[in-house]
Amino acid sequence: MAAPRLLYLHGFCSSPASWKARLLHERLAAIGQAEAFVCPFLPPVPRRAIAEAEALLAEDVPTTLVGSSLGAYYATWLAEKYALRAVLINPAVSAPVLLGGLVGRHVNFHTGEPFEFTREHAEQLAAFAVPRVSPARYLLLVETGDEVLDYRLAVEHYAGCRQIVLAGGDHSFTRFPDLLPQIIEFCGL
Repeated sequence: MAAPRLLYLHGFCSSPASWKARLLHERLAAIGQAEAFVCPFLPPVPRRAIAEAEALLAEDVPTTLVGSSLGAYYATWLAEKYALRAVLINPAVSAPVLLGGLVGRHVNFHTGEPFEFTREHAEQLAAFAVPRVSPARYLLLVETGDEVLDYRLAVEHYAGCRQIVLAGGDHSFTRFPDLLPQIIEFCGL
């Protein structure tokens, strides 16, 4: 059987170069688990992003998902579909509504590449909504100071899940470095 891995799904306008992805990869490398980290560059088109994640899951390797913001929205859908565990960082619980308000031109934070997020892309997100989750699958990490998302929506949506709710912070999840041990342990690495 293949060694377990962690599939990190980044957020909207982000990439594998995000500080959380880099830090998690560095920490795993420091404990001899660098090969366990997988972080694809997700396209802004939701169906394509899900297809890329599903292609990795088709490799039949024991996988735990870690998703940030929109990546956590995707991770929830994938966790339920494939009976996986997932760490969710400031998840975009209402992604179709949130991103519906962001239709237009954007620039990737890390690559500088411009892209168009269309009404059709926003509508695609509705197909990946999960109205009810299986609580045992999740570790929810939220900061109350998130300026983009209302953390209370996540606390409510993931009721019954293991939750770490921290006062203050912001959408980047400022205390991410402090929680790396819990994330790695939850992922079984």
